[in-house]
Parts: sequence; structure tokens; C-alpha cells
Amino acid sequence: MYNTIIIGSGIAGMTAAIYLKRANISCLVIEKSSPGGQINKASNVENYPGFKSIDGPSLALNIYEQLTKLEVDMKFGEVSKIENKLGKKLIYVNDEILECQNIIVATGRKPRELNLENEKGLIGHGVSYCALCDGIFYKNKDVAVVGGGNSAFEEAYYLSNICNRVFLVHRSSNFRASALNQKKVKAKENIIIKENEQVKKINEKDTYLNSITLSSGEELKVNGLFIYIGSDPDTSFLEGLNIESENGYLIVNENMETNIEGVYACGDVIFKKVYQLTTAVGEATVAASSIIKNND
Repeated sequence: MYNTIIIGSGIAGMTAAIYLKRANISCLVIEKSSPGGQINKASNVENYPGFKSIDGPSLALNIYEQLTKLEVDMKFGEVSKIENKLGKKLIYVNDEILECQNIIVATGRKPRELNLENEKGLIGHGVSYCALCDGIFYKNKDVAVVGGGNSAFEEAYYLSNICNRVFLVHRSSNFRASALNQKKVKAKENIIIKENEQVKKINEKDTYLNSITLSSGEELKVNGLFIYIGSDPDTSFLEGLNIESENGYLIVNENMETNIEGVYACGDVIFKKVYQLTTAVGEATVAASSIIKNND
């Protein structure tokens, strides 16, 4: 039995583990994919203190090495559900039931899909949600990026240095990306911006993406489609706990505790105004500190 189980090993989950372990609080981190979470999908991070520029996987590895040095316990698996019984928390992961006193939910967000007919079937066959992961497979080929925020612009810029041409498709002429990201993208000759357009159809040939059809009827011959249209909180495993939420995002108090005693949350999974690596680190620190104080 652990004092605290942390679900998710993004920057928030790993930060919480560092603080708990250093305070001699027994803790376990559960991760369903790889340490770092969404950071691993960032081709470049330039707004994290201490680094002028660093790629996401390297930043994630640096933090993970801190956990390794502290000998933080980690388990790889996917949590299916949580039960709260008489103050004890039961976590169902793989074929096991783990018990703890406190839980920190740090599962972050998962990419939003276009919900097109053959989108899921073409994942890994032309459809991707991570340019850093899959961009190299489209070297010197034409690709498309969907979205108008910072992620879409940053990854379009990254792909432009690998691919022949990058079509940036957005449903309006107003972009949410920062002025700096817009300036960088618009300065690249091989990035073609398609404003007021939506992807209406994904066309395949021999089980691979062959082209996309836009709302105007124009067909773009591309080999890769990278989707960056936002994300949703990863909280499906919390169904049945009656945790207060707003549009799926968990509501927490100033101590990062939900309406259920002993269940905390931090990072991109909570309802807040700013979603940044730095805010996730701060929230994780508060969550861990709250647990530490309650154990004094």
C-alpha cells in the first residue's frame, strides 16, 4: 500500500513524485505510455526557465532521470477505474488492484480527432497527432497540418524543415497562434496556408493516405496529415467517482484537491485559465505539499 499514487508521468506527475519522494512519502507513478506525456511530442520548447531551447523528449528525460535517481517506483499500465471505499482508494490497473490513501490525477489531455470516417484506420498510415514522432517518415514529401493554434504552427514550421511542402489548413482566417509563431510560419516559402478551409474527407490508396479533400472541394495530394485541433482532458477512468468538473476538466481548490477527500489533480487535466509547463509544475508542487503537510 502506497501513501500516494500518481496517475500520469507528464511534467506535473513527475514533479509531484519528486517532492513526495524527497519528503519520504511512499509513492508510485502509473504511466500508460512513456514518461513525459505530451512533452515528448514537442519539437521545441523555448519558454521553460533554465533552457533557451530544448526539445520535448530531452526535457522529459532530464526530469525522468531525477525520478530514477530518487528511486521513485513506477508502473506501466492503463488505469481503468478508481473506487473510493471508506477513505481508501482502489486503483484498477491492468490485472491488479492497488491501494493507497491519496491520489494525484495528472493525466493531462489527449488529442482531439477530426472524427472523419477513416481517420482511426489510417493512424500510422498517414494520419498522425505528433509531428516530432512521425515527421521523418515524410521526408521530402508533401504533408498537411490542421489547426490554428501554437501547436499547429510550431509543428508546421518543424515539418517544413523535413518535408517538401506543408499545407496549413485552418477553418477561419483568425489564428490563435502567437504573433511570433505566425511570423515564422509565414516567412517559410514551403508552407502554404489554407484559410477558411476544413478537411472534409481523407482519401486513401492501398491502405495509406493519398490525399485530403477540403470544404471548398479542393483536393490536396499529401502523404501525411498531422492533426492539431485541440485536446480534451483524459479522465474517462474517473467515471462513477462523482468528481466535480467543468467540460471534463477537474475542479480543484487552492490545495489542488478535488471535492473528494484525498483525490488531488494538477496540470492540464484541471479547470484553469493558463495551460503551460510552468503552471503544471507549480500545481504539482502544491498538490504534493498539501499531502506532505497532511502527513506531518
